[in-house]
Amino acid sequence: MAASLPVPVTAPAQASIPGWLLRVCFALAVANLTLCPAAYFASWWIYDPNGLGIPTDFINVWAAGRLVLDGVPAQAYDWDIQKQLEVAKLGQDFVGYFAWHYPPPFLFVASLLAMLPYAAGYAGWVYLSMVPYLAVMRAIVGHNFGLLLAVAIPTVLINSFVGQNGFLTAALIGGAIYLIPVRPVLAGICLGLLTYKPQYGLLFPIVLIAAGHWRVFISAGVTAVVLALVSYFAFGLESWMAFFHWMPRFSQAFLTEGKATWWKLQSIFSMVRYFGGTEPLAWGFQWVLTASVAVVLALMWRSRIPYTLKAAALAAGTLLTTPYLFMYDMMVLAIPVAFLVRIGLKSGFQAYELPALGGVIALITCYMFTGIPTGFAATLIVSGLILSRAGSWWRREQATVLVAAGA
Repeated sequence: MAASLPVPVTAPAQASIPGWLLRVCFALAVANLTLCPAAYFASWWIYDPNGLGIPTDFINVWAAGRLVLDGVPAQAYDWDIQKQLEVAKLGQDFVGYFAWHYPPPFLFVASLLAMLPYAAGYAGWVYLSMVPYLAVMRAIVGHNFGLLLAVAIPTVLINSFVGQNGFLTAALIGGAIYLIPVRPVLAGICLGLLTYKPQYGLLFPIVLIAAGHWRVFISAGVTAVVLALVSYFAFGLESWMAFFHWMPRFSQAFLTEGKATWWKLQSIFSMVRYFGGTEPLAWGFQWVLTASVAVVLALMWRSRIPYTLKAAALAAGTLLTTPYLFMYDMMVLAIPVAFLVRIGLKSGFQAYELPALGGVIALITCYMFTGIPTGFAATLIVSGLILSRAGSWWRREQATVLVAAGA
């Protein structure tokens, strides 16, 4: 099967956006942008009414950065040392751990944030990391509506409230996919930077090889190696040894013992565990889904369907193939949604698409109020919309091959 040439992602023709859609997105965007500042002044965000730090995920970023500045970066991976520093900074104890488990290159970000006052580092990380995310969403949609859509998605509030890195992850994945056909070297750099979350890198080598995007592949590899070397010289071999030493404990705690509680994770693995399934059963479901997604994507990226659909499928696939997926990581779901909106603005929406995307918003909102793990269902809906747009592409490609063979 011959691979199709990549089609550059160009701005779609201007199309009218339903007024009701603009109003809904505007209301959601305003809520997402104002609730965290309002919560801060009400002592519900960053600091509590007693002036003590509220335990959230950002504290592990600050503590890891503080240990780097203190000259002991390898200790960031020690759960007990990390927690002692976190408790001292917050001024209060908390149940469990906010452990640091990112590869050493991400310590550069943590150390920069730890140089700032705690509240400034927390809020600065949230809102500065939002900037590349907004830029990528605007570029993908090809319309200023992309900015409104980016801020309207409910995971914006979830990610902001806990001070996580969902904006950066979405920006790197979306930026890489958007740039593959037009700026392959820059796309590879985005993928190399994404190695701070290696669980999202499984599908990219498969589709890059399938479609013959070798410049992207090489650029990503070089960037990853350079990052590893720079972090080695900056933080020492001990930081890398500590990272690999503590990874089994992390995996045991979150994927075997469920220390984070299964409802917080949004993968098929966690869904099986949430409903009482055993760990081997959960891994079985996860590996079957991962293999299926990998095969479908390899075939799609060698087919002649529009690049926007390939891009949307790859972005959605990154969420389906990892067992370790918190709701703040679901910021990545904004990327395939943006590609679907781009298609809709160019050629018109199918009657079921906007209601289905409304259902996705409702599912994520439901999680915020109930704690029911609805993220996996939201990803399946978006994936279904992408496959529906693609149609029977595998049959068309098979027919093409058969005709060519008989010619």
